Amino acid sequence: MLAQSDSVKIERIISSGQSSPEEGWYDQACNEWVIVLRGDASIQFEDDAVVELSEGDYINIPARKRHRVVSTSVTPETIWLAVHY
Repeated sequence: MLAQSDSVKIERIISSGQSSPEEGWYDQACNEWVIVLRGDASIQFEDDAVVELSEGDYINIPARKRHRVVSTSVTPETIWLAVHY
C-alpha cells in the first residue's frame, strides 16, 4: 500500500508468474485503474475478452466488471501500479 484515503487506495503489486485460480474472479466494489510499470500481464474478463498489457500499458476496470489475471511475466517481474477509486 502506497497511499490510502476513504475513497482512494494506491498500491504497488509485484507479480512473478502468478495468475488467478481458474475459478477465481475479481469482483470489486470500486473502479480500478492499473498500469504495468515493468513486465507483461494478461487480464481476462468474464465475457472471455483478454487484454494483453506490456510496460506502459494501462486499463481502467469498472466496478463489478469481473476479471482475472491470466498470466504475468517472470523475467522481468511484472510491477503494477493500481489505483482503486
